[in-house]
Amino acid sequence: MKRLDQTNGEMVFFALSVGGTATGEHGVGIGKRKFMAREHGESLRVMRGIKQLLDPKGILNPGKILPD
Repeated sequence: MKRLDQTNGEMVFFALSVGGTATGEHGVGIGKRKFMAREHGESLRVMRGIKQLLDPKGILNPGKILPD
């Protein structure tokens, strides 16, 4: 599992380095959330703000967007 996780990370970093994304058509998911900051940079702060405004109790897709 450790090797699989490492390989996954290498693939994601490569995809991001050539202008791609960490995710496919199904969104972030729990396995890719650790790459959100690297992919979205400062925009992630805006995403978190929108999430907080629309879902202040955190009941929709709990745990999908990691806190700062």
